[in-house]
Amino acid sequence: MGSASREALATAKSALGGRLAKTVGSELLSAAVQIEGSPALVSALADASLPASAKAEVVGKLFGSLSAGARSVLTAAVEQNWSTAAEFIDGVEELGFRAQSLAEPALADELLAATATINSSHELELELGNKLGDPAAKAQLASKVFSGKLSAGALGVVTHVVANPRGRRVNAALTEAARVAADQAGLELATVTVAAPLTAAQQEKLAALLEQSAGRKVKVTTVVDPALIGGVRIQMADDVIDGSVRARLDDLRQRLAA
Repeated sequence: MGSASREALATAKSALGGRLAKTVGSELLSAAVQIEGSPALVSALADASLPASAKAEVVGKLFGSLSAGARSVLTAAVEQNWSTAAEFIDGVEELGFRAQSLAEPALADELLAATATINSSHELELELGNKLGDPAAKAQLASKVFSGKLSAGALGVVTHVVANPRGRRVNAALTEAARVAADQAGLELATVTVAAPLTAAQQEKLAALLEQSAGRKVKVTTVVDPALIGGVRIQMADDVIDGSVRARLDDLRQRLAA
């Protein structure tokens, strides 16, 4: 995100304070879809030259069916100046994820579990990530796969992401949604990829080291990938630490080829 969008999002997040209905998250996600589907609406709500009061009035007229909480969060978003229209939509979507996390504290865990399920099936990943597939059909498939395995809120996030990939890979988009949910809960999300499973003591030590680095509690998700050969690869937000043997071998090959 551009600097203006980061500032806009930080300001809009303050509207998530107080008691919000459990439906606010899903309402904001639906609003993001509605806005993106209307170029005229995107242009009006993301136009930095329009007064904030005028954009708030548009929200009042077109989104009057939203709950008071959802409408107040959306209004807070449109009143800010965003770097681009696309980042404005990203921001509304993120606010939806954050609101859903407030309603369901285990949201990050559920989204990570859903991502793991998708990653474990190449066929499922292809079907849900098919850019030419019908959004409604993909959402229906996701509902069929995860019904009874996820809470209603988590299932709503999964079907939203599947039906509205917006150029993103489904597993990457779900991982990002999980990161946002964890952040809303005051946690940093770290994905640790290793060649072989870690012992309980190793996991505990690694979590402590990551928490010391992040300055807050870290939720660690471990992925086993024998292709790494050895070592570890750690990703927290946009930061990646690759100390795997595979990475060192790749670096050596590049040097020899130079």
